[in-house]
Amino acid sequence: MLMTGEQYIESIRKIKMEVYLMGKRVESPVDDPILRPSLNSVRATYDLAQKAEYADLMIATEPDGKKVNRFNHIHRSTDDLIKKVKMQRLLGQQTAACFQRCVGMDAFNSVWSTTYDTDKKHGTHYHENFKKFLEYVQDNDFTVDGAMTDPKGDRSKAQNEQEDPDMFVHVVERNVTRDGKKGIIVRGAKAHQTGILNSHEVIVMPTQAVKPDAKDYAIAFAVPLDTPGLFLIIGRQSCDTRKLEGGEIDVGNKEFGGVEALTVFDNVFVPEDRIFLDGETEFAGELVERFAGYHRQSYGGCKVGVGDVLIGAAATIADYNGAAKASHVKDKIIEMTHLNETLYCCGIACSAEGTKTESGNFIINLLLANVCKQNVTRFPYEIVRLAEDIAGGIMVTAPSEKDLHAPGKVGEAVKKYLKAAPGVTVENRLRILRLIENLSLGTAAVGYRTESMHGAGSPQAQRIMIARQGNTEAKKKLAKKIAGVKE
Repeated sequence: MLMTGEQYIESIRKIKMEVYLMGKRVESPVDDPILRPSLNSVRATYDLAQKAEYADLMIATEPDGKKVNRFNHIHRSTDDLIKKVKMQRLLGQQTAACFQRCVGMDAFNSVWSTTYDTDKKHGTHYHENFKKFLEYVQDNDFTVDGAMTDPKGDRSKAQNEQEDPDMFVHVVERNVTRDGKKGIIVRGAKAHQTGILNSHEVIVMPTQAVKPDAKDYAIAFAVPLDTPGLFLIIGRQSCDTRKLEGGEIDVGNKEFGGVEALTVFDNVFVPEDRIFLDGETEFAGELVERFAGYHRQSYGGCKVGVGDVLIGAAATIADYNGAAKASHVKDKIIEMTHLNETLYCCGIACSAEGTKTESGNFIINLLLANVCKQNVTRFPYEIVRLAEDIAGGIMVTAPSEKDLHAPGKVGEAVKKYLKAAPGVTVENRLRILRLIENLSLGTAAVGYRTESMHGAGSPQAQRIMIARQGNTEAKKKLAKKIAGVKE
C-alpha cells in the first residue's frame, strides 16, 4: 500500500530515534523547525505518488503486479532507468532541495545484483535475505537510507591498518544471540548521511574495496533507525538558524530542505537475516562500484531539476532588476540552460545504454554514469556563478525581512531604495534573491553545490573509473587501422 504524505510523516514520528543537534538531544525531530524542511522534501516523494499525472514516473510495477513507489523498485529495463532520472528531475523542480531517497534506491539495485553474485560463488543466502527485506520495505512503503561513506581516518592506510579500527564500520563480534535471534555486532560510523533522519531503515555498505586480510570490513546489512546503539549527530548548514527567526523570506525556501548526519553504530546488533555481505571481500568492490554508478546516474536527474529552479530564479531576478533585455544576461541564461541540459543528456544516455545483469535487474552504462558525475562536479558551480552574476551584490547584502516589515523610517527606506523594475514589489524581489542565495550559499548549497562535488564520490573517483572503462587500447587500434600503421 502506498502511503500518503501525511501517513509518512506520522510513521516517522513513531520512530524513537536518538538524534543530537548543536549539542542537545532532539526529542521530536519531526517538529524541530531546523529539521522539518528536510522531512517535507521526503514527503514530496509520497505526495507526488498520489497524483495521477505523475503516476507513470512515481509508481512502478513489480513482476508480481504489485504497485510500489519507484524509489523502492528494482530496475527491470532501460525504461525503468530513464524514468528514474525523469522522476528525479521532477522532484528537484518541485522541491529545489535534496529529496533524499535516491541513495536508498541506488543501494537496493546494487545490493540486489551483488548478493546474487556472492551467493552464486559462495552458496550463501544473502540474496534471499535481501529479497525478504525489500519486500518488507515495499509492503510498508518505507523510506530507506543508503550508508556508504565511512570517516576513513588516515587516508594513506587501509581499513585494518587504522590506529582506530572504528574509522570504518566493521564486525566486532559474531555468533551473538539477542531476543532469540542470531547475528553480529558492528561498530563504526557513516558520514554525510543525507536523509537518514527521515528514514525508516538504513542499508549499510562498504565504502571501498576490501583486501582479503580485512574481512571484518566487508560487511553490508540493514537495521531500523530505532536500533539500540545507533544515533545521529546532525551536521551544520550555512544559514540554518534562520529557520528559528520566524520569517519566511530570509530562509529562501521555507518549505523544503535537506539535512545530513554523522551516523554512529555503537555496538549495534544485526540479525542474520538482515546481513547481505559478511567477509566475502572480493564482492565489496563490486558493490561499491555498482552503487557509485547508479548514484552518479542519479545526479543527471536531481541536480538538473534543482538547476531548472535556479535558472528560473536567475531569469526572474533579471526581469525584476530591469536587465532581462541585456544581451549579456540573455547569453548567461542560455549558457546556464546549456550546461544544465548537458547534465540531463548524460543521465539519460547512461540509462538508455543500460544492460541486464545476471540477477535480472538493469545496470547503467558505468562509463557514461561516471562522465555524468564528472560533469556534475563542474557545471553546477558555473550555473551558480552565472546566477550570482545576474542577481547582483544585493543577493548577499540585502536587509532582513524584519527590516522590510519594520514600521517607520526603516521599512520605508527598504521599500524605497530596494525597488527596481516598475510593477515589482520589493518583497517579491527579495524573495527571489533569497532563493538564489539559498541555492548558492545557504542551506540548499550543501545539496546542490558541495554535494555536486563530493556526493557519489569526489571528482578523482570518477576519473579513475573513466580511465579504467574508457578502453583506450581499443581506441589506439582504431587509429592505427585508419592510419595504416604496420606492426
